Amino acid sequence: MTEEAESGEHMSAASEPQTPHFLKDVIFHGKFKLLKALTPEENTRCQRGLFFQDGQRRVDYILTYPVKKPGGGRSTRQSVHRLTDNAINSLRGPQSKPPRLFQADRGRDSPSSEPSAGADVETGCPAETLNTQEDDKAFKREEFEEKLRGMGLELEKDEEGKIPGLGFVKIHAPWSVLCREAELMKLKMPSKKVYEVKQLSGVVKKISSLVNKVLEPLHPHVEEHQKKNIKHLSLTFSREKQHLFDLSDKDNFFDSKTRSSIVFEILKRTKSKAKYSMGITSLLGSGVYTAAYPLHDGDINEESAEPNDRKLLYDEWANYSVFYKYQPIGLVRKYFGEKIGLYFAWLGLYTQMLIPASLVGAIVFLYGCATVDDNVPSMEICHPKNNITMCPLCDRVCGYWKLSTSCGTARASHLFDNPATVFFSVFMALWAAMFMEHWKRRQMRLNYEWDLTGFEDEEEALKDHPRAEYEFRVMQKSLKRETQSKHKVEKLTFRDRLPAYMTNIVMMLLMVGVTFAIVFGVILYRISTKAALHMSSNPTTRNHAQLTVKTTAAIINLVVILILDEVYGAVARWLTVLEAPKTDKSFEERLIFKTFILKFFNAFTPIIYIAFFRGRLVGRPGRYLYVFESYRMEECAHGGCLMELCIQLSITMLGKQLIQNNLFEIGIPKLKKLIRYIRSKPGAFQEDERTKKLQRYEADHFLEPFAGLTPEYMEMIIQFGFVTLFVASFPLAPLFALLNNIIEIRLDAKKFVSELRRPVAARAKDIGIWYNILRGVAKVAIIINAFVISFTSDFIPRMVYQYMYSPDGSMHGFVNHTLSYFNTSHFEAGRETIDPLHLGFPVEVCRYKDYREPHWSSTPYEVSKEFWAVLAVRLAFVIIFQNVVMLMNDVVDWLIPDIPKDISLQIHKEKILLIDLFMKEEQGKISVGERRAPSTLTENCSRRSNSSTHHAKTDHLDSTRHTNSTSRF
Repeated sequence: MTEEAESGEHMSAASEPQTPHFLKDVIFHGKFKLLKALTPEENTRCQRGLFFQDGQRRVDYILTYPVKKPGGGRSTRQSVHRLTDNAINSLRGPQSKPPRLFQADRGRDSPSSEPSAGADVETGCPAETLNTQEDDKAFKREEFEEKLRGMGLELEKDEEGKIPGLGFVKIHAPWSVLCREAELMKLKMPSKKVYEVKQLSGVVKKISSLVNKVLEPLHPHVEEHQKKNIKHLSLTFSREKQHLFDLSDKDNFFDSKTRSSIVFEILKRTKSKAKYSMGITSLLGSGVYTAAYPLHDGDINEESAEPNDRKLLYDEWANYSVFYKYQPIGLVRKYFGEKIGLYFAWLGLYTQMLIPASLVGAIVFLYGCATVDDNVPSMEICHPKNNITMCPLCDRVCGYWKLSTSCGTARASHLFDNPATVFFSVFMALWAAMFMEHWKRRQMRLNYEWDLTGFEDEEEALKDHPRAEYEFRVMQKSLKRETQSKHKVEKLTFRDRLPAYMTNIVMMLLMVGVTFAIVFGVILYRISTKAALHMSSNPTTRNHAQLTVKTTAAIINLVVILILDEVYGAVARWLTVLEAPKTDKSFEERLIFKTFILKFFNAFTPIIYIAFFRGRLVGRPGRYLYVFESYRMEECAHGGCLMELCIQLSITMLGKQLIQNNLFEIGIPKLKKLIRYIRSKPGAFQEDERTKKLQRYEADHFLEPFAGLTPEYMEMIIQFGFVTLFVASFPLAPLFALLNNIIEIRLDAKKFVSELRRPVAARAKDIGIWYNILRGVAKVAIIINAFVISFTSDFIPRMVYQYMYSPDGSMHGFVNHTLSYFNTSHFEAGRETIDPLHLGFPVEVCRYKDYREPHWSSTPYEVSKEFWAVLAVRLAFVIIFQNVVMLMNDVVDWLIPDIPKDISLQIHKEKILLIDLFMKEEQGKISVGERRAPSTLTENCSRRSNSSTHHAKTDHLDSTRHTNSTSRF
């Protein structure tokens, strides 16, 4: 468009009733003077979308809303109106309130206005074509934005972007607003006061320096903004004490994350006059705005892009080529805030702690491999002269079988069921305690470095603010109550929430019941499939029936777990919303607790069944237990259920990590981004416009919204459960977790930097309820591992046999000791095998694994005394193991202080420096007051003296006059 044409359009627009004619020339010439006055750097900033059109005011937040594209010159005229509005706003200065010269008349102030004058700038379509709902949303937007301007924020709109049907509201917080809100939010900012951090001395300093030189290649190439031995004393910001802070660079005093969090706080608490409007949350929920997000700092892919924190994070953190390096946690915190910084710090420490656990687990596994040929029980099973005949594994279709055919399973079981696994269980219990203590110390160090040491009271004060949904429920109840008794309702009582609580209990029990039902269905699948495979005419199929059933059942469990995880996550959120918790903190904690309970049961119920119930509810030959009177309960292989537990655990753990944690995290955000991009590109959109570079706020719109840290923490907590709960049966679990986490850290980093919209920075001094869940899982892990060693493995029966029943104190004869005798003539009618000559000869006596009296005893098939001896030792082992390990955990907890000594000294030093700083300031005020006092006293005295002189002169004049008058008489 030429300048003359644009001028003509502008003049015609200015001649409309809404625009004062005398401002036409000022606006027109002021706009072009401003646009032409932009420096090249400011023009680049403006084009990239990080600043307003003046190239000076930073965009701190973005709101998006739907618009309809008008046609022809009307669009041009509205564009000119908007540019003119921005130009006037810039000429008036950043602190001034933008004028409302070109806001559309909505008909409520001048009902007789013409339809052509009712063109709505905010929705971008003629008023006559707007339906009631769109008009109402546009009015709410106008009212809300007017209130934002009243709060001091500066707004700029863009409806002519490259995304058709979408308008953007750019928000800037000027310096006065930032100072006011920082004081309200009690933000700690670095002051001018600098002090030296105490350094190590002597031999310790030399060793530390040597270690730092060795580890130098592992540190990311991130510039430090200050020396490590120098730290600024941080103070709670106050406008009255601005002289204490270094304000030489006001543009960067509040960084981008702080600015966006301040604007978000204003958006949350700004309420419009509309009914049930509770700030930006309710406006987003009702569709008035479609999205609200802060901007990323810049591009990450272009080589010519200016250096920024986002690109630095992408190169030195969100990159698989730097997987071996430490994370730049300080830069993560600077860009994303303390809450996300703490998550990645915790994840990094957890991954580091997995290194020793993985090494010990690998050694335990290698020990099992090295000693498998020396294991006496497996040697007895695999011996070629072994001719023990076992009872059928199922009714009718299964035949008698030789114990030597389970040689492979017995040898494989020894890899995980050996004396070293007991040691490894104790080690992992202590490892979990060490991890907890190490994290507490790391957390305190980060709190000191990030100036969060006095955050408890501030956190409680900030998080007591009610949620928008809670206030909406209170308002609904209040309106209902006012129509009846005219009493105002201020909060929801227990009686109001009772239906929601009952729904929560019923639904939670129902979901857990669904999990149990699915596990039961998989049990029936295993039983029926095993019988079907044994009926096969193919000998290979019959020989591998057990392995086929175990593997396919584990895969089915994995698929069900992945599906139910998504269902349970949605159900937990729905139940939490139904409760309507008052604060965000309460909402988050309740959501986390419900999600954890459901997903924990979902992931571990099949494993718990195999570990503690399978093979124990079987019965005996001649009197087996049946499900629905036809399905015989399944037994464990002769090597025990530990091998099957290992298979289920490994498939579930590896499957969840590979499919759910990695493929889903990569694929789903990219798929959603593609769908969002396709939807925003209608057929009328020109191809050449596709190739145009998007503004920063337009590019961020296509990114996936940040959904919180709950999914990230949840997958790691479930993995922590796999690593600790059943580690006695799967020593390689820490190694697989370590390999997964090395990828997970970079995957999450890349997702946060390049796939998600920038989250609003949130302050936090700890990881919240997740720490309590971790401690709970670690405590439960001690008990579960005690029961796994005692009841699932053969460790206790081997020890009992070796020290109580072995004639020579060795393990020779152990296999025969654990097998009972059964007379095949005692099978129930219709339950015996249909092929009694499967082995080539008739079988009169078969063996089965149990401690029972033989058929020739006076009490045939009754539980033997060996059973009770083994059971007593098992229970005693559980009690001793549990108490000893928990005592060792308490000793570790007591020996390791929660706060490192050097951090404790530095915190104490900061308090002293803070007191000295305030004392000096008070003394300065007193000295200034004392200097002012004498001058004030002198001024008062001179005033009194002047007054006395004036009165004396007046009295003298009066007396003179009186004398003169007397002399006349």
